[in-house]
Amino acid sequence: MATVRTGRRRAAGGRDGGLRGLTHRFARGGGVGGGRGVDGRIRLLRLIFVIFLVLVGGRAVALASSSANLTRIALTQQTATVTLPAPRGAILDRNGQQLAVGKPTQTVFATPYMLTDPRTAVRELMAALQLHKKATRRDLLAKLSNHKSGFAFVARGVDPSLARAALALGLPGVGAYAGESRSYPMKGSAAQVLGFAGVDNNGLAGVELQYDKQLAGKAGSEVVVRDPAGQALKTVSQAQPIAGQDVRLTLDENIQLQAEDVLKQTLKSSYAKGAVGIVMDPRNGQILAMVNIPEVKNNDFGLDLTNDRNRAITDAYEPGSIFKLVTISGALADGTVNTHQRFVLQPTFTLYDRTVHDDEPRGVVDYNVQGILVHSSNVGAVTIGMKMGKAAMLKWIHAYGFGKDTGIAFPGESSGILPMWSGTTIINVPMGQGIAVTPLQITSAFAAVANDGVYEQPHLLRQVGAEKYRQTPGRRVIPARIAAEVRRMLAAAVDHGTGVKAKIPGYVVAGKTGTAQKPLPDGRGYSKTDYVASFIGMVPADHPRLVVMVAVDSPRTSIYGADIAAPAVQQIMSFALKYLKIAP
Repeated sequence: MATVRTGRRRAAGGRDGGLRGLTHRFARGGGVGGGRGVDGRIRLLRLIFVIFLVLVGGRAVALASSSANLTRIALTQQTATVTLPAPRGAILDRNGQQLAVGKPTQTVFATPYMLTDPRTAVRELMAALQLHKKATRRDLLAKLSNHKSGFAFVARGVDPSLARAALALGLPGVGAYAGESRSYPMKGSAAQVLGFAGVDNNGLAGVELQYDKQLAGKAGSEVVVRDPAGQALKTVSQAQPIAGQDVRLTLDENIQLQAEDVLKQTLKSSYAKGAVGIVMDPRNGQILAMVNIPEVKNNDFGLDLTNDRNRAITDAYEPGSIFKLVTISGALADGTVNTHQRFVLQPTFTLYDRTVHDDEPRGVVDYNVQGILVHSSNVGAVTIGMKMGKAAMLKWIHAYGFGKDTGIAFPGESSGILPMWSGTTIINVPMGQGIAVTPLQITSAFAAVANDGVYEQPHLLRQVGAEKYRQTPGRRVIPARIAAEVRRMLAAAVDHGTGVKAKIPGYVVAGKTGTAQKPLPDGRGYSKTDYVASFIGMVPADHPRLVVMVAVDSPRTSIYGADIAAPAVQQIMSFALKYLKIAP
């Protein structure tokens, strides 16, 4: 027993001595592995410390080098450049009546990624903006549900009061900016002439397109600071927009409205497809009215592309008997015929496989040149045309401006279609077949006769801003003496010929009827049912102040210009004479 206890104490004493000895060795600078072990650990600590310093320093350098980028990004997130649209100039009639004006609007937008509940946002926004179409709801929900998007239009060109109602909802990222939309106070009057401006307020048709640069002005801009919700806090810089110039036209809105009313009634009573009308001052080429029926109600373009066109300028048609003015005035000017010359005319005239006859069945007649015009004899016009020949007919076609633009500067103007000359062309063209002209071209030809033989370039523009339209010098087409003789013949046609329904008590009216077959779509001959009924008149006949043209497409109650178009011209002239105070 004693031996065992003694052995344990020795063992314990041995461990204590070992610990004391180890402590003693460390105190003397020694160690378990010697001095080399301590140095290695120090070096390791130093290396770790150096690496730490390198990492921290590198990060600091990286942050310093990217500070400019971070500043730029921060500024981009807080500021935005906003376009300040320029007020678009107005379109006015000759007396300053507003035909097209700018109306202040707002464009409402959203930042989709900021909206937590797009469906509720769409419902509230549509209610505030008074939007009701299901298609609009679907489209808006799709745009605002795209959480990757930073911008989406909610509504463009809305009334400012509705925009304020949308902003009052307090939806994050929903904002608005000012703009302008086009308004047409006359609710569609002269719509095809004025054209229209699109959603961005750029001219897309008619006068709006032709003078878009002058009307548009120059947009401005401003740099604004916004809060995280997209609301503007302050404006940093601003460049004011420059307003567009007003464009004043030669149109007289009162004459325009009267002509439109007359043609709408004519269309309704004759069951026709359409009608065009032009009122021109022959002394200077100013167009006082230009009418296209059916009209474009409220300037809402795109519903019917045919009705959208200004057919008085863009569409060409075969004029029929009103073209006899060109044939007879040219033959008189050349001396091919004279006013006293008489012609014995058979009921028909045949050349090759083409036979011509007058509108009304008749026997053999003896007409002078005036009689041919008064009774609108096709056989008589062809007889004179045969005496003139191809070269003379083409000379007068070009002299009156057919086959080229009038220079009116209107988008989409047609130059018409000149005849493709063949063996029978010489009996077609003198009576207005085989050649296509625009209503403006044939009206301008009559205006030249009304203006003592001088052709004045037709125009719609009177003034842009402070700059007035510069009238180009007129060009003589026929001698004044010949023009006076032709007017006297045309006055006889209204007094006791085909144009009697254009007579106005107290005034001498000169004019010519036209009844033209419409070519078939396949180009093989002419329709037996579709005609263009037309009439062009001038008043007072001895020194005309007005030339009025009406052409009615495919009337059903009668095919004749004498029945359909002449009464319409009479009504338009009667109003314009009184309105302009032109004495009997």
